[in-house]
Amino acid sequence: MTLPDGYFSIEPGRLAAVVTYLEMTADPGLERDALPDGVEIEHVQEPDLEWYRALFRSVGERWLWFSRLTMSDGELRSIIHDERVEVSVLRTGGEDCGILELDFREPPDVELTFLGVAPGITGKGLGGLMVREGIRRAWRDKPRRFWLHTCTFDHPAALGFYFRHGFRPYARAIEVSPDPRLTGALPRDAAPEIPLIRG
Repeated sequence: MTLPDGYFSIEPGRLAAVVTYLEMTADPGLERDALPDGVEIEHVQEPDLEWYRALFRSVGERWLWFSRLTMSDGELRSIIHDERVEVSVLRTGGEDCGILELDFREPPDVELTFLGVAPGITGKGLGGLMVREGIRRAWRDKPRRFWLHTCTFDHPAALGFYFRHGFRPYARAIEVSPDPRLTGALPRDAAPEIPLIRG
């Protein structure tokens, strides 16, 4: 469907974000980074659902990540316990503070489903360590491409971050969804820069 030019009303209680799709179509041949002392990136086999939700929330609440928080246990388990989905955690000083999730379920492509660090960790270069680890792992099986999407609710530096790591934009979309702060999926004070408009 092609939208005509112009403005479109979004009903109260809903959000609209501009989504940018990015891809990498050649293996950059990255070597594994040497991790700083006290930092580790660990692959978590069949993550505990509540542990996963807590990590997802701690990283994504600031950016209105809600998709995995509204899934039933069965729906979430079917994704993150699939052997073709890799969930990894970033730990600093023994604390879980970042997520890297890769989806290999639709070959020959690999999707970077989620990547982020908790508040207070940004700006320390740890996101770069994680995305490079994701790139290295994604190209392990020689896919056709490695892709992701980000949106206007994400960190303002997200697009530039992905550009610097070799991803290039190839499409845009508009995503309309219920405001998760009004459905109860996220607290009312999440993402204070995005106004709440109630029905």
